[in-house]
Amino acid sequence: MANGRLRIKDISRPGDDPLVFMNMSELMPVPNLGEEPSIEPTPQKFIDKYEMSLDGHCSIGIPKPKTKEEEDHLVRRFLSGLEKLFNSEESWTFQQALRLSFDYCVKCQTCSEACHAYLASGRQEIYRPTYRAEILRRIWKKYFTPEGKLLGRFVGADVDVNWRTVTRLAELGHRCTLCRRCAQRCPMAVDNALIARELRKLFSQELGIAPMEILEKGCVQHLRVGSSTGLNPPGMLDTVAFMEEDIGDRIGKKVKIPIDKKGADILLIHNAGEFLSWPENPEAFAILFEAAGISWTLSSEPVAYDAVNYGLWNDDVELARVAARHTLAAKKLGCKKVMIGECGHATKAYVVIADRVLTGDLSSSEIQRESCLPLLWEIIRSGAIKFDPSRNNFPVTLHDPCNMVRAMGIVKPQRLALKAIAPQFREMTPNSVYNYCCGGGSGYAIIQSFNFPQWRNKAGARMKMHQTLQAFKNELDPNKVPFKYLCAPCSNCKGTIRDAITHYGLWDKYNLNYGGLVELMVNSMVDIDRPFIEYEDFH
Repeated sequence: MANGRLRIKDISRPGDDPLVFMNMSELMPVPNLGEEPSIEPTPQKFIDKYEMSLDGHCSIGIPKPKTKEEEDHLVRRFLSGLEKLFNSEESWTFQQALRLSFDYCVKCQTCSEACHAYLASGRQEIYRPTYRAEILRRIWKKYFTPEGKLLGRFVGADVDVNWRTVTRLAELGHRCTLCRRCAQRCPMAVDNALIARELRKLFSQELGIAPMEILEKGCVQHLRVGSSTGLNPPGMLDTVAFMEEDIGDRIGKKVKIPIDKKGADILLIHNAGEFLSWPENPEAFAILFEAAGISWTLSSEPVAYDAVNYGLWNDDVELARVAARHTLAAKKLGCKKVMIGECGHATKAYVVIADRVLTGDLSSSEIQRESCLPLLWEIIRSGAIKFDPSRNNFPVTLHDPCNMVRAMGIVKPQRLALKAIAPQFREMTPNSVYNYCCGGGSGYAIIQSFNFPQWRNKAGARMKMHQTLQAFKNELDPNKVPFKYLCAPCSNCKGTIRDAITHYGLWDKYNLNYGGLVELMVNSMVDIDRPFIEYEDFH
């Protein structure tokens, strides 16, 4: 079904019919993609029970209100939360930046051409970075300004807040990966991604509404059990024992992984998803750190063996709780610094954003906080380990995780490392701070509920697959070039890329695989007599 012109005030439109539909014929063309799965219609069982009227997809699963009282509750709490966003006593972390972004948009739409989701969807109006921001501006003007209350639509205050408005906005806040490529391009420095993030915070902190994987199974489970994956401390110790055995099987040598080592220089914290989905990644860290003679340890303290901090995406309170537990674990062990493994959001949450909530003896002046990428390049540059680049003599390209590269400026270390150990390394276009999001940013990588994975694969990750296929366009034939490697030094990015490669069948079509940076480093270590990468395995 074709989409007609969509107006800002349509967000309040009654009815179950979605405001837009995603159509195969309108999706961004991707050369060499080949045949792809069609877009499945929204299941009726979802339509009957949940709010699906934004675009026929659902990341949260908000039940439709059954009574007028439930409808009014949604409206009342939403307006209360919106007012708090602009109250410095209630929301001080990003209040000033939010205010400036709210006030200074000139609606030039420069940001739209920077948004991977907008472009990949076929330029659907609803996914413009400005669309949700403009809705909020008009609501604010209508309900919280004298001119809006008095003159209404004559001053642009024309968006009504009803329960449909509220529930659609909750979903619309989760059609932006918070990659901030739009903010990078804005001539007025307006940050529409921040507006989307604060909209999510409103729903999480005021209404308790968030995707289950991010709040209930994310932050809450992380603090209650010890990890967002559900891995408890005994399970963590069992996992480490398994990894030590697996290292022996892979490289023919024993490597002891230090746990709770008092006085170690570095407390290394991985995204715990690595332990369960890609244990070869933390295993590679252990091999490299031992070979380089680095003083380091993992922690078995609950929360402190999982770098994940999903509060970054929607909740200041949860972010502060997790970040404090990471620092307290380092202080307990007497470590000089905390280093985050290959995980973009966890690095940004702890190294940068935690500055806003960790003060005094928890501040970075007391316990340093770092990304792992500069140290990985230093291991190569220093000559502490000898590498043989010919062992990685296959096409390699690099995905830049938005949170570490665009948001933090960590651009060179991973490139210098790949140029040193991967002779067929090539950049994708565009790259570095201008790179496109993988499509899994802001928690999308882990949201598997309802039919959201379809939206993520078709609109979120489509641009990344386009970039990847272009980078390998001359070597796609698996009979001529049997192995290609997309290096993504971020756990969440890897999860999205794995699902997108599977969705589009790119492993079967082209033998296109993916993984982290440390796996390539170990694969080329002179002191190891066998490949570390399993070339026939995709997982």
